[in-house]
Amino acid sequence: MADSLADSFGLTQDAVMFLNGLEWRSQARNRSAAQQQSDTAAFYGSLISNYSAAITNLYTLGARKFAVINVGLAGCLPVARVLDAAGACSEDRNRLAAGFNDALRSLLADLAATLPGLFYSLADSLGLMVATFADPQASGFTDISDACCGSKRLGAEAECSPDAALCANRDQYYFWDRVHPTQRAAILRAQAFFYDGEAKYTTPINFKQLVHVTAA
Repeated sequence: MADSLADSFGLTQDAVMFLNGLEWRSQARNRSAAQQQSDTAAFYGSLISNYSAAITNLYTLGARKFAVINVGLAGCLPVARVLDAAGACSEDRNRLAAGFNDALRSLLADLAATLPGLFYSLADSLGLMVATFADPQASGFTDISDACCGSKRLGAEAECSPDAALCANRDQYYFWDRVHPTQRAAILRAQAFFYDGEAKYTTPINFKQLVHVTAA
């Protein structure tokens, strides 16, 4: 679970685990296709099991409302792009993120059906990023590949630190550092997930509606 609301609009600890798992998987590409498929299933199973246990434990403690953000375009983070000679997104990582999100969606629906009084809203970070990256200027971004704070290529070869190079206008960058979004990107995500209208990036209800649900 995220340590704070601010963290929840960046990468949660589960998403960091997801990225770590992707790194391990990328190091095992010499394995057969069947072995890689088995590895992927085990990877998903481990994360979904952790999610299920965390939500069930919180439910036991009295929690009834859960706002969950799925994994975004993991392959388009600067830390992933920098591994490609041309700085392109890793489609393999993005496919894995999409597969995990499908499993997460099913898990939440199953938990809501079996745990009386549990309500949830699942935000589609991946879908929002796809739409934003397809037309970044519409959202005010001029750079969706580089980190605003970092060093060397794509600003992604080192962590953001007090002596790191900074971009001239952080509001035009989607990424603050090699993993996290800028404040502007986080605000746009919050607006999309709390939007009080037709559901586009949340299911089955948005975060604002979740707040006003009367839980048992």
